[in-house]
Amino acid sequence: MREITYQKAINEAVDEEMARDPAVILMGQDVRTWGAPLGEFKGLYEKYGERVLDTGISETAMLGATAGSAATGMRPIVHIMFGEFLGVCMSDIRCALTKTRYMTGGKTKFPATIMTYTGAGRSAAGEHSACPYSIMMATPGLKIVVPATPYDAKGLIKSAIREDNPVQVFYHVGLIFSKMTSEIPDEDFTIPIGKADIKREGNDVTVVAIGLMVHRALAAADKLQEKGINIEIVDPRTLAPLDKQTIIDSVKKTGKLVIMDEEPKTESASSEIAAIVAEEAFYFLKAPIRRVCAPDTPIPFSPALERAWMPDEENLIEAVTELAG
Repeated sequence: MREITYQKAINEAVDEEMARDPAVILMGQDVRTWGAPLGEFKGLYEKYGERVLDTGISETAMLGATAGSAATGMRPIVHIMFGEFLGVCMSDIRCALTKTRYMTGGKTKFPATIMTYTGAGRSAAGEHSACPYSIMMATPGLKIVVPATPYDAKGLIKSAIREDNPVQVFYHVGLIFSKMTSEIPDEDFTIPIGKADIKREGNDVTVVAIGLMVHRALAAADKLQEKGINIEIVDPRTLAPLDKQTIIDSVKKTGKLVIMDEEPKTESASSEIAAIVAEEAFYFLKAPIRRVCAPDTPIPFSPALERAWMPDEENLIEAVTELAG
């Protein structure tokens, strides 16, 4: 076992899969020259040469090339810088990538991995800070992973690259430069897509937290414990397919649910999780479901306003305390 950072985990996952399978290629803006804007792919061009491709500034062209290469036997990884830019190429994602295998009766494979930055916290304003989980969750045929730790990042990205269906990987900019580390096995490992992880066990309130919010929930848990409230933190890790059973089992144990999600509340991932629990575990609930989300506004540029916009541990503590009271 050894300790690595989140950024290193991303690099190792892609590196190991490119070494394992010569059909794996990496493309995106500045992935060759800079190793991507935040540097998570540094060193891969030097190792793999023409299998690492710089693209023009055209997300539509990038996803078209991804679909074409996936359909003809390659296993492409495409880096779309920021979540909001996925809207530019949605036709290629929703039609070419995610529907063709279904429409051919399973005779074709589309092993494509889309890797995208998400999240506020850098004063990058509205177009470079969103977490568009729910938009992509409404795309049948697309698997979606949101790793919160270096261990999860490496294991899930490796699984995504090996998957024969398209996978969207969202990773938060706040985690890439984090000093947080995880223990990683020395041997090859993957994490199954579609399996949640209980990051902290508790009996009083279930908290489902997504991405960076997992760490804010863990910070809140220590303060809540001082009040005698023990929360159970469920990290979905995969939003599609969602591990409903792990969430429901936790709610059956605690009877109370808070969902923490950086997306604006309306029609968000938190909305879907709340709906599932209301439909399938209603009679186990002892109180209404609470959600700790961002407001329904674009993300502010001002650092002070951005901090106020993002859900934080104090917001979660307030919601849990009211629910547990």
